[in-house]
Amino acid sequence: MNKLPAGSDGLWSLTWKRLRADRLAMFSLGIVVLFLGLLVLSVSGLVASDWSEEVGVHYAPPAFMAGQTDYASGDQYAAADTQTEAIPPENPVDPLKDILRDLRKSMQHGIPAGNDYGIDDPLKEELDAIRVQQKSRLTEVSGQEERHETLLFGADKWGHDVIKKTVKGSETSILVGLIAALVATVLGTLLGAFAGYFGGWVDDFLNWFYNVFTSVPYLLLILAVAAVLQSKGVLTIILILGLTGWTGVFRLVRAEYMKHKEREYVLAATTIGASDWRKMFVHIFPNVSHISLVQMSILSVGFIKSEVILSFLGFGVPVGVVSWGSMLNEAQNELILGKWWQLVAVTVAMAVLVTALSLFTDGLRDALDPRLKQEKS
Repeated sequence: MNKLPAGSDGLWSLTWKRLRADRLAMFSLGIVVLFLGLLVLSVSGLVASDWSEEVGVHYAPPAFMAGQTDYASGDQYAAADTQTEAIPPENPVDPLKDILRDLRKSMQHGIPAGNDYGIDDPLKEELDAIRVQQKSRLTEVSGQEERHETLLFGADKWGHDVIKKTVKGSETSILVGLIAALVATVLGTLLGAFAGYFGGWVDDFLNWFYNVFTSVPYLLLILAVAAVLQSKGVLTIILILGLTGWTGVFRLVRAEYMKHKEREYVLAATTIGASDWRKMFVHIFPNVSHISLVQMSILSVGFIKSEVILSFLGFGVPVGVVSWGSMLNEAQNELILGKWWQLVAVTVAMAVLVTALSLFTDGLRDALDPRLKQEKS
């Protein structure tokens, strides 16, 4: 295998030099790496592993709203308890007022403490057992840690920390986006390589297959496949997105293989007896791999948004699994009540990641463009 002359740079060395010169692309890469680091920490359980713990009161507001009155933070329950415990004034002409006064004194959490009027109570033993259970339950609740009235960026209706929930939700959304993009890129690259290299009836059949997929609107195609599978889960979403998103990669890779199969280096490989498989993936693919890499970055952005849409519409992750889409589904009901913090947290996190990925993809595409001139040192 021929080596590059001393002092010359290969494709990826030139790409890295051009990429480093793009400050915006490098800043975006840093943000993407930060999100990927949070993903690794979340998967390993070092971060947001306790996101499902009820650490705050219902709809606990953010810390910077601590001075404001929040109706849903528990004040309404306190008001309700106060009204329940209020004792109505006695009626002076009521012949049963003394009995009622004694009954009120003997009431404990809504259950009479006993029967002091000589009447045989057939439910006395059952009521005593219920009373004992309620006392033990109250003891357990009083021994638990009190919930926080405010959190750093608020809580949802169950009292879950919104920040930890957003970090845990990014684990699902980013994994779905990356793995589905990898599946679609591999599938599109393989089909495009076969169509562009062999041509003939293979190209005709794969082009017909490509036209069938592209003739249906993308979102409708995703919903149709989701309805056919009739199951929820991360693996299902990956299959849905991966099996429907390969068309763009196929079209570009097919065109590149049609162009490269007539190049001199491929003809030389044919002369020395190289197999078709070797010419396709050892000789040609390294020269077109940058297209697959850029397309994978673009698909990752689109699939993250698609997962959010699917989960928002109810075709995404199952109950018990949190993702950005399921959080937005919850946030639409919270927004009606004026609880905006979960919606803002998810929207900001998704917007930052998608924007950073898009900017990095643009920089990577410019750095891999062979028409760019090498910057002078």
